Amino acid sequence: MNATLLIELLTEELPPKALEKLSLSFAQTISEELKKLQFVAADVEAIAFASPRRLAVQVPAVLAVQPDQKIVRKGPAVAAGMKDGQPTPALAGFARSCGVDVSALSTMSDGKQDVFAYESTKTGEALAAVLTDIVALALKKLPIPKLMHWGDLDYQFVRPVHGLIMLWGETVIEGSVLGLSSRNATRGHRFLSSGDVMVEKADDYARVLFEQGKVLASFNARRELIRKRLAESAAVHGATIAADDALLDEVSALVEWPVVLEAGFEAEFLKVPQECLILTMQQNQKYFPLLDAQGKLMNRFLLVSNLETADPSHIIQGNERVLRARLSDAKFFFEQDQKARLETRLAKLAEVVYHNKIGSQLERVERLQSIAGQIAALLGADQAVAERAALLAKADLVTDMVGEFPELQGVMGMYYAQHDGESEVVAAAIEGHYHPRFAGDSLPQGDIATAVALADKLEAIVGIWGIGLIPTGDKDPYALRRAALGVLRMVLEAKLDLKALLALVAAAFPAGKLSATTADEVFAFMMDRLKNYLAADYQGDEVDAVLALAPSVLNEVPAVLAAVAAFKALPEATTLAAANKRVKNILKKTEGEVGSVNPALLSEAAEQALYAAVTELAPQVDAKFAAHDFAGALAQLSSLKAPVDAFFDGVMVMADDLAVRANRIALLARLADLFNRVADISLLAD
Repeated sequence: MNATLLIELLTEELPPKALEKLSLSFAQTISEELKKLQFVAADVEAIAFASPRRLAVQVPAVLAVQPDQKIVRKGPAVAAGMKDGQPTPALAGFARSCGVDVSALSTMSDGKQDVFAYESTKTGEALAAVLTDIVALALKKLPIPKLMHWGDLDYQFVRPVHGLIMLWGETVIEGSVLGLSSRNATRGHRFLSSGDVMVEKADDYARVLFEQGKVLASFNARRELIRKRLAESAAVHGATIAADDALLDEVSALVEWPVVLEAGFEAEFLKVPQECLILTMQQNQKYFPLLDAQGKLMNRFLLVSNLETADPSHIIQGNERVLRARLSDAKFFFEQDQKARLETRLAKLAEVVYHNKIGSQLERVERLQSIAGQIAALLGADQAVAERAALLAKADLVTDMVGEFPELQGVMGMYYAQHDGESEVVAAAIEGHYHPRFAGDSLPQGDIATAVALADKLEAIVGIWGIGLIPTGDKDPYALRRAALGVLRMVLEAKLDLKALLALVAAAFPAGKLSATTADEVFAFMMDRLKNYLAADYQGDEVDAVLALAPSVLNEVPAVLAAVAAFKALPEATTLAAANKRVKNILKKTEGEVGSVNPALLSEAAEQALYAAVTELAPQVDAKFAAHDFAGALAQLSSLKAPVDAFFDGVMVMADDLAVRANRIALLARLADLFNRVADISLLAD
């Protein structure tokens, strides 16, 4: 006999940004435990519910009693269990531990040998006997960073708990969790319903809450309803919504009965950069700003209320009043900031500590100037313009607007630079030098912005690494991994030598500030990051083959990877990769320097043929490589299959005659050079 199981925990308002994660964890643990104990079939899927004041899960087809279980205990080996017809102490002890006589034991194979065993049947437990422990375990495993006490109770949870439902079909399963006894009653919406909402059947949970409690219990259903109504309201104005899924998720976790309303603000606030207005609406008020067809902010916005009334005007006016105060602050900050030029703020950066071991933000800006100018020269860009952009890049850190909204650093610098009459290139570089800010973000546009962005990120990586603050495990407080990925993405686009860049950056720090090996260590660190980055699009062995040559000019790496992937698909690739691996291993064992090949010492036909093939092919491969035709260079190697196979089949490399041996090793060294002109193809071998 089976029925749907419902478990609900009624709480105070749960943390909105964590609600979905808490809900999924709660449902998953309960489902897994029920499956582990065989109360439900392995393919049964639990249904998670979550609202600001509840976590719940519905599991269909749950048995009232788990099936009886056959228990098999394995004991000593048969060969060691009896001696002279009598049980050994080990066998006698095993029987006692099973509570039976030796004669009650059976034998079975454990895959290696026959062993004594005891088989018994464990009667299945009732769901009521284990459910409380399952719920307690699910609560214990919730990803909660901080717990709290409430009242004079000893229990702890993320928020105070006021109710517990454990309902199997129409039967309340008795039990206590966090000091609460289970029942089949919950509470509906805090303001739109009153009194208990009775859940007579576990299957009716969502319907009863919706109809009687004014609660849309499904997080996903609530989110999709909000998304739909927001889109409908925006469409009335031909507008789009300036919001991401994170805001939609958070708002979905703040309401139980969503009602989308439209409101507005005075057009005079649109004089403030729209990034400021959008940020304050989203971050502080959880509103959904509207953009017109040109992407410009409108003075209308949408909000999601948790109340449904016949006349929502008081809700709209209240939200408009609160937003007006926020926007007035932003307008004030913007106007005050514009009274001082960015350049005049630089002195204040001397009072801002970047890191106590490598100085203030002003000292950092001076380094950025030097580094950005040198990188701009390498890119063929105007060095003076890059230095000007780098000089002003951090000045907005000491403005009122960025002090209030740190997320706007760079953006406000761009607006203030434009107000000050700086060139558009400088203004754009101030904003662009923070790019890419996250995975998938756009790269800085233009050589000047790229130079300043590379300077900013490389200075941070080299400086922080050089004073010993190296990322470990999952700890990376200075986001060096993210900065490294940003650098790699930019360098992959430009013909710049990464090793040379790192040396340039390290030289910008005062002598003795950094470890002497910093540049080399950071290069190795960045190669590891590059390997992970490229592994998303290429096979691991292909990436290893290319990076094994430690290329420091990375703009050709994607083309080389594509060539290696194409070579790997050739029928000759497997044999040639294995041969190259064999050559590599032989050369590793060679003592001393490898000399040049003496054709007069090539006595075997197979080695003469290989020498001739290598000699003929080398200039062709070099020409393809010089022309950046990496696929063509690797494809040329396919013609070596026959002479390489013949060489290894018929020639003894380690000949007794030392001169002959050295000559054959020299031939293999030439072969290896040819093989590894584009990539180390030995790494493609199994």
